[in-house]
Amino acid sequence: MSVWRVKPVSAFEADMKKNDLKRVLTKWGLTSLGIGAIIGGGIFTLTGIAAHDYAGPALALAFVIAGIGCLFASLCYAEFASVLPVEGSAYAYAYGTVGELFAWFIGWNLILEYMMGATTVAVAWSGYFVKLLHLFGIEFPIWLCNDLATATEKILQHNKDFPTDLWDVPSFAFNLPAFLITWIVTAILVKGIKEAAKTNNIIVIVKIAVVLFVIIVGAFYVKTENWVPFIPDEVPVKDAFGNLTGKMNFGFGGVLTAATIVFFAYIGFDAVSTQAGEAINPKKDVPFAIVASLVICTVLYILVSLVLTGMVKYDQLDKAAPVASAFSGIGINWAVFIITIAATAGLTSVMLVMMLGQTRIFLGMSKDGLMPPFFKTLHPTFKTPHKSTLLVGGLISIIAAFTPIEKVSEMCSMGTLLAFAMVCVAVMILRYKKPELERPYKTPAVYLIGTLGVGFNLFLMTQVRAATWNFFLIWGTLGVIVYFIYGKRNSNLEKQGIDNSII
Repeated sequence: MSVWRVKPVSAFEADMKKNDLKRVLTKWGLTSLGIGAIIGGGIFTLTGIAAHDYAGPALALAFVIAGIGCLFASLCYAEFASVLPVEGSAYAYAYGTVGELFAWFIGWNLILEYMMGATTVAVAWSGYFVKLLHLFGIEFPIWLCNDLATATEKILQHNKDFPTDLWDVPSFAFNLPAFLITWIVTAILVKGIKEAAKTNNIIVIVKIAVVLFVIIVGAFYVKTENWVPFIPDEVPVKDAFGNLTGKMNFGFGGVLTAATIVFFAYIGFDAVSTQAGEAINPKKDVPFAIVASLVICTVLYILVSLVLTGMVKYDQLDKAAPVASAFSGIGINWAVFIITIAATAGLTSVMLVMMLGQTRIFLGMSKDGLMPPFFKTLHPTFKTPHKSTLLVGGLISIIAAFTPIEKVSEMCSMGTLLAFAMVCVAVMILRYKKPELERPYKTPAVYLIGTLGVGFNLFLMTQVRAATWNFFLIWGTLGVIVYFIYGKRNSNLEKQGIDNSII
């Protein structure tokens, strides 16, 4: 049997009819989930890393570049979501067009994307939570709120947020806040999508209010001289001990690297497509929510990045809590309380949507026989994939407790970029092969948009660090091995003797 066999569209339609998940999400509920996933780590954490180390004031340009790449992909996602409104996202789209092996590879990398995304946010949440405690005079030991490498680096740099009696280099570190928040979110998700959506809606309202506050109030304190030079000259990179690493930051290359870092911030619209099985009217509402959430958040990202780099010099932004540090840097300390509380709450909703998407990818692959039945088991009362949710929560909590944030965020971006490129390929194939399909939403100029989406996202992948590429290749190789050992033999198409390959 060919590894390029495709899942018939009729099979997707049958899955929709057999769906046991509760359909409770409206058009704006889906949009809220998208905004909940997009606004969070990008604004509250990654802006600091990207501006401080790579782009400077040109951070806004990095968001524009990343947003353009996402826009091409989102238009392709929207068409697929109107044709195949099932859980599984890019995995399901590839399975119906390009073939089983390709779909497996996309699904395997979506697993990496969502797991690393949720882990990144858990670590970022820990940073803001510890800062919040600090504002109330409560000090958290460094070794109990960081991984070992980060704790050691903070001690070496004599981090001002911690008292001097904690400046002993630890031999062990465990990020307890990141570990605990992961299990709190896991418990919410096990309870049900309706409860998760309600929690998310409340947090989204708070987040948007605070983001608008940052833009409006911060605009009065912008100094245009902080934007000069807009793209800083290239500078050699040094490690924590002052040694040259042989790499360069800033310049236009730095802006492109920053774009790959903040790309992580945009994957919320992908998460919308994983919720199709719980949408009331998925064929119309999912495409709307995908495009709406991306457009709204892109505008907010650009405005926030301009305000932050205008309020204080880019090299004075705190990499862990850049928004709060910008306001404290100009003496508006009362705003730091509001921003820190909102960031802590906001990152919670991002984790919620990321972990939600992760379990729905597992669910879709399990229904197709490519993953063990364990992942499609639903709770008898809550109608949620509780077993896979608990497994995902356990893995993320452990990784978040021991891993630096910059490592996991780059891995998330790699999986996202590949998934977006493949969706752009798949939508062109489906338009060519199945022009007769009903498409409530059609991607405009699909062959142009699709080609630009593929080229743009693959180009950004070339800007990622070599170490990230190495891990990505190892993960991909492992995925192919698992497919041939388990997935191919247990695929529903294999058991049904279906071989309608495109090659």
